[in-house]
Amino acid sequence: MAGKNQYVVRNGDKWGVRGEGNDRLTRSFDTQSDAIGYGRGIAQNQGAELRIQNRSGQFREAWSYGNDPYPPKG
Repeated sequence: MAGKNQYVVRNGDKWGVRGEGNDRLTRSFDTQSDAIGYGRGIAQNQGAELRIQNRSGQFREAWSYGNDPYPPKG
């Protein structure tokens, strides 16, 4: 079973990591880079996906650490 997807999100002038479905941040950081490193660790441990938000609020990329078969079926 896969864990919760993790999101690196803008939080005022800081960055935070939030688990999918959570209202509160797991942790807050001064830099996006620090938030990505922390979120990546959680996503890897849980076999989940890490989604990264840019400054304008759009998600710029996603990294998957779960069961992602390659090549995809179909």
